[in-house]
Amino acid sequence: MKVRNPAYAGTFYEGNAQSLRAQIEDCFKHELGPKALPIVADSKLKSIIGLVCPHAGYMYSGPVAAHGYYYLAQDGRPDTIVIFGPNHTGAGSGIAIMREGTWRTPLGNVGVDTALADSVVSESSIIDMDEVAHLREHSIEVQLPWLQYLYGSSFKFIPICLLMQDFESSREVGTAVAKALRNKNALVIASTDMTHYEPQKVAERKDKTVIDAALKLDEKALYSTVEANQVSMCGYGPVTATITAAKLLGTRNGKLLCYKTSGDAVGDYSAVVGYASLVFTR
Repeated sequence: MKVRNPAYAGTFYEGNAQSLRAQIEDCFKHELGPKALPIVADSKLKSIIGLVCPHAGYMYSGPVAAHGYYYLAQDGRPDTIVIFGPNHTGAGSGIAIMREGTWRTPLGNVGVDTALADSVVSESSIIDMDEVAHLREHSIEVQLPWLQYLYGSSFKFIPICLLMQDFESSREVGTAVAKALRNKNALVIASTDMTHYEPQKVAERKDKTVIDAALKLDEKALYSTVEANQVSMCGYGPVTATITAAKLLGTRNGKLLCYKTSGDAVGDYSAVVGYASLVFTR
């Protein structure tokens, strides 16, 4: 069985299981986080269809990500999770799915849902089965320890890495995922950070325009806003794919759970990165 070993354990997050669990719990209890440890509902997912979560180092974005996973825990347990992440490295195919094997983190292994991955690929002509794009990419990897903390090894997932983030491609991928996940106990996650390396007030202003579009479930307005305001968020394609899939799967509402910046985490407001946790529900 193919194993994708962690590329960022020990850098973006702690490198051994005990330290990583403690780090995740510190994020939940952090003053910028939900301030409590999650309790996982022992049921299938009740209302959540999609999440947007940041993917920086846990010391910067962990408390914001914790809001999304705290909310998810209360909603129940998914069987399969599709994670859309931007391709920061430029390696591999334009839109790359890994269809088999496992991903390893310090908290253990997570299996790829091969059957559903194949269903996704069959619904689109632009998704390639490609492992190279995933080998050194952090945007999907950093979401897995959160999910493992909540659910252990009881779920499978599908990683989809987007180098091509144009509007039509992103919507096509989201549509393919929605068709594959229909009537499944499943969840879609967009991994993205928001504005990069601008002053706090500028980042807050720009990011609010994008978040407002996302909460209206208007992926076209989100694209227009990113372009018009030159917002340097890295995962606008994954967010578009997630909104597209979530709407087709029955989403009616979007909610902002938390928005903060790296400045809020470390006290330097001169050139910050924005982080947001959003949830899409029925």
